[in-house]
Amino acid sequence: MDERTKRLNLLMEDVTALRSSVAGARAVYKEFRHRVERPVFAASALNLSHYLALRQIDLREMQQRLMVLGLSTLGRSEGHVMATLDAVVWALSCMAGKTATPPPAERQFLRGADRLRQNTDDLFGPPRSGRAGRIMVTLGTEAADDTAFVAALAAQGADVVRINCGHGDVDEWQRMIANIRAAEPLRPMRILMDIAGPKVRTLAVSTPKTGNRLNVGDQLLLCRALGADREQFPFQATCAPAGVLDRLSLGDLVSLDDGKLSGKITAKTPEGFLVAITAGRLKGVKLTPERGLNFPGVDLQLDPLTEKDHRDLDFVALNADIVGMSFVQTPGQVAAMQAELAARRPDWRKLGLMAKIETPMAVRNLPEIIVQGAGHQPMAVMIARGDLAVEIGFERVAEIQQEILWLCEAAQIPAIWATQVLEALVQDGLPTRSEMTDAATATQAECVMLNKGPNQAAAVAVLDRMFRTMAENQSKKTPTLRVLKSWPAHERHRTPKRNPVPEPEVL
Repeated sequence: MDERTKRLNLLMEDVTALRSSVAGARAVYKEFRHRVERPVFAASALNLSHYLALRQIDLREMQQRLMVLGLSTLGRSEGHVMATLDAVVWALSCMAGKTATPPPAERQFLRGADRLRQNTDDLFGPPRSGRAGRIMVTLGTEAADDTAFVAALAAQGADVVRINCGHGDVDEWQRMIANIRAAEPLRPMRILMDIAGPKVRTLAVSTPKTGNRLNVGDQLLLCRALGADREQFPFQATCAPAGVLDRLSLGDLVSLDDGKLSGKITAKTPEGFLVAITAGRLKGVKLTPERGLNFPGVDLQLDPLTEKDHRDLDFVALNADIVGMSFVQTPGQVAAMQAELAARRPDWRKLGLMAKIETPMAVRNLPEIIVQGAGHQPMAVMIARGDLAVEIGFERVAEIQQEILWLCEAAQIPAIWATQVLEALVQDGLPTRSEMTDAATATQAECVMLNKGPNQAAAVAVLDRMFRTMAENQSKKTPTLRVLKSWPAHERHRTPKRNPVPEPEVL
């Protein structure tokens, strides 16, 4: 047996062993199964368990060995894990001249994408002609009183409208919904109502007479009540909800105003905790009430449903198409939300559920969160990059958002790419170069969310065109290999070379 055949047989043995290991993930599936009441999601949960098993193994060396043979396909296996492994085993068997079982049928590869497409349609409604991706817009207060504004969103390409229940009241939400319904002749749009959840923030503040700008190098006293020595502690702030300080310890990280300033707890005093500000904006941040606070890595043990959320759910459960859940961290919290929905309407399983992933704990528990949610009702996951970036660190956002996309594809449920997409265009009328690239990457998700702003309708139109263009080049993370239009073949041969370089020898 020559060396090449030996290597081929060894690779076949390794891939076969990998397949057996992944197939053994039915034990994980059994842990999932008790959360799955929707028969339509059972196969998706099984594929998710296979994907989790596959990605517990470092496949880089195996990928390189397969690539040499033109068989590097494991990196595109999210939606059809076992079919991919079976196809690779079959191809290796044929190359080794061994008797092989028939390869997987084409439908075994396509049904994962079909399930994802159907789940996206069920949640967001049918796609627009020529575009599979959906566009979600967050409504501002003008949407309550300006019918033309909402109609423009529908006309430009919006598919889903988001009402942030952290702002406004039932009366304002009712007017928004009336304007959305009035725009239905142009385009029916699904309504997502996003429950606010607990907001950790500064409450009362005390600052020096010289100014309220907190800078790198300053210290901030987080306290239960103002009144500490202002000479010793010029910057002071109380925080809400009550009990947050009880969860803090020396060394814990602290972030202020969406990460504009950050630091570490360096001392515990009778009044509270002293935070040394070590990084942030060069110009600092004004310390005022209602500034957001994050404590990365700290389990604050906050219930994701506040008293206000319970009151809002009375309206939301009866008027929304999709209920958004903020700060969800565990499958038990998802189950609690589902119990609240069940108490308000008998057909709650028809309601969509959107889980916002904003913390490291939510990332760790994402498989179970997905199974609990999608096992009972249509579901999507939002990659909420604002809080997520603060919680895990800005440098890891790109890595984690890609992993969330992969996990959602393996579970065959839609993902929503959110936070600051085309923000400069929405707010100021002209996009930056970097955010155009970000928006193009965002089209790997099934839905992209735009924030509210004066130029929102124009941003919807830009994103609509971008979805259509990128779909010609890429499906999820797989290039479609459309003909390159920038370098037509005839242009490469117009000017013959006088001294052509000899063709390289093919090894």
